[in-house]
Amino acid sequence: MDPLIEKIYSMTPEERAECKRHVMLGGGTPGPMLVRGAGIRVEDIDGKHYIDCTSQSWAMYLGFCNPEIAAAIHDHEGRYLNRVHQAFHTLPRHWLSRKLSEICPPGFTRVSFTVGGGPAIEAAMKIALLNRPGAHAFISQYDSYHGTTLGAMGLSWHSTKANGSYVGGSHFLPLLHDTARFPNPYLLRLPIPGKHDQPDLACAEMLRVTMERGINGPPAGVIVEPIQASAGQIPATTAYLQRVREICDEFGALLIFDEIQTLARIGRWTAAEHFGVNPDIFVFGKGVGGGLPLACIVIRDGLEGFGADVQELHTFGSSTLSHVASAKMIDIIERNDILANTRDVGDYIGAQVESMRDEFPEIAEVRQIGLHVGIEFAWPDDDLTPMPGETVAIRKEAIDRGCIFGLGGVRKQVLKIKPALICTRQDADEILDIFRDSMKAVLRKKTAPAKNEMAAAGSG
Repeated sequence: MDPLIEKIYSMTPEERAECKRHVMLGGGTPGPMLVRGAGIRVEDIDGKHYIDCTSQSWAMYLGFCNPEIAAAIHDHEGRYLNRVHQAFHTLPRHWLSRKLSEICPPGFTRVSFTVGGGPAIEAAMKIALLNRPGAHAFISQYDSYHGTTLGAMGLSWHSTKANGSYVGGSHFLPLLHDTARFPNPYLLRLPIPGKHDQPDLACAEMLRVTMERGINGPPAGVIVEPIQASAGQIPATTAYLQRVREICDEFGALLIFDEIQTLARIGRWTAAEHFGVNPDIFVFGKGVGGGLPLACIVIRDGLEGFGADVQELHTFGSSTLSHVASAKMIDIIERNDILANTRDVGDYIGAQVESMRDEFPEIAEVRQIGLHVGIEFAWPDDDLTPMPGETVAIRKEAIDRGCIFGLGGVRKQVLKIKPALICTRQDADEILDIFRDSMKAVLRKKTAPAKNEMAAAGSG
């Protein structure tokens, strides 16, 4: 082992404490200190093992330390540069651009790379502005999350009061793009008043109202998460996305799909394929890099793309290591039919959790497409009062038992199960056993609280 690496990994508890005080955590839910991983499992500094159902920000599609990706990176490092200036051509970037075009629906043939999801969202915004001269307004969904760069932050829930308080982006309002929003299809807790025969379409129709009455000037773009992960795993419906597509076409706005979390994870390469609705621009991130930093946009034919006059220039916009890792990951997914496994194991987990509802009526809803799984907890009363405190406790109990689940971002009453796409049914059974035992440990120690306690729990 390299002497420096050995020194880093052999730090004493006192050294670790000294180093920790220099670190600023900008977000997320802190977990154990991890030192190694293999497949869907990780190990912490104390030697405890966990199944990681967060895939580390949902990004490790093929798990940790995939030997084929590691070998491809090593081979590439030995013959080539780690990165090349974006203006220079490289074979890995050319190859990956073609491959990403192939896995998208027909007619999406041009790709631009960056290093993270937030910058990629902003690249999509730039494309919209280039193609809509005179337009400046962007519209996103209620509770959406698109990143923490200033442009993406302005589109996201953390610059609003979506979680009951002004947090995150509200500190930077002078630099945020003013954004209008329209309802997401959160059918369990409908975000628009009244009863509706087709509530998903009623939510989509509010986009038209927003374009007519809620913005100044013509709309440049509409940004949609086909599954809103940080909103609590809220899936769109086909009818919702179809109506959004029609309204965008009516007003000339570009439709942007934020597929940073849906690429491959839902058992199809894109949510557009799953729902049968195409955007004008795809945004990919997280898992697209095969475990290395990478994000990109893919635009449809007929749109004006980026020129060479510094419209979109990044020092690491041509990271050849990331391109090779991404290309190898896609190759493995295709060769081993990982998408079929994602559908099979995801459906299995969803069905098994659904079957637990008789035993645990606190499970208000199971939202699952592929290995994109969310479980919302609520007291089984007339109001389905949210249970954020209990859900956080279930997550903590599961960590103690050796399984790391995620939380629903703006909605802490939602638990997320999103392991790597190589998760097997045997792995799923182990995950489900820990999930059931954790629910028993937390929920069967408690009785339903008094009504005033319920209201307090739901306020967060």
